[in-house]
Amino acid sequence: MGIITPTNEDVTALEGLHLYHAGQSNCSMRVRMVLEEKSLEWTSHHIDLRKAENVTPEYFGIHPKGLVPALVHDGVVIIESTDIINYLEERFPEPALQPRDEASRQQMQEWLHLARDNHLHVKAYMFAHQIGKRMAKTDAELAIYRNLQNNEELLAFHAENSSAEGLSEERLATATNVLDDCFTKLEQALREHEWIVGDAFSLADITWVPLYVTLNNARFPFNPYPSVLRWKDAVRTRPSYRIAVLDWMPKDLIRD
Repeated sequence: MGIITPTNEDVTALEGLHLYHAGQSNCSMRVRMVLEEKSLEWTSHHIDLRKAENVTPEYFGIHPKGLVPALVHDGVVIIESTDIINYLEERFPEPALQPRDEASRQQMQEWLHLARDNHLHVKAYMFAHQIGKRMAKTDAELAIYRNLQNNEELLAFHAENSSAEGLSEERLATATNVLDDCFTKLEQALREHEWIVGDAFSLADITWVPLYVTLNNARFPFNPYPSVLRWKDAVRTRPSYRIAVLDWMPKDLIRD
């Protein structure tokens, strides 16, 4: 969706970079990493998802789906993490986080889109194996959520997660198969190069390492992917990883 016009007009008066984000959100992690890699000053507006601080008219007035992250740059609101990190790369091009040649940049965008298109499968696996019960909504909370949310996919997901049965076995099986396919593809790419796109760290790596973190915390089996494990160790040596991922992650969710 990229740049939007918020209904919460208070944010249009904000100056500089302001990030609405959550510690455990993989989409928030990637934006924080870009901000750190580029040494940009930004103001934090932390949203506690476990306290449903995103389910308010004020926040839905910033992000129409009630999701994190949302970036405000001099009053301009950008949503969806893929659009946000591309925006930051365009507005703050140094140091570069994309390849120089057009073919490699296109390849990088394909990796960004693959992560974006499979976000709900990551969420399903994480909810099923780690946080689903604590994120279940009561009937009263679901009613509040329905009054604010108009995205049918998200409404169905949270209704299913909040049911007595929880997320269905079919949804979980589909998510697991899709994620296996994704990391098989990632494994093949990393057998040939140090980083996802060639030999330079890029937005592709920043996009995918939070997915590793989130799924690893939910005990997704990564042993079949040795090149992915080598790669995540390399990413973890970067200061941006500690500052943008580990320092914000709720301690009870971290699994080494």
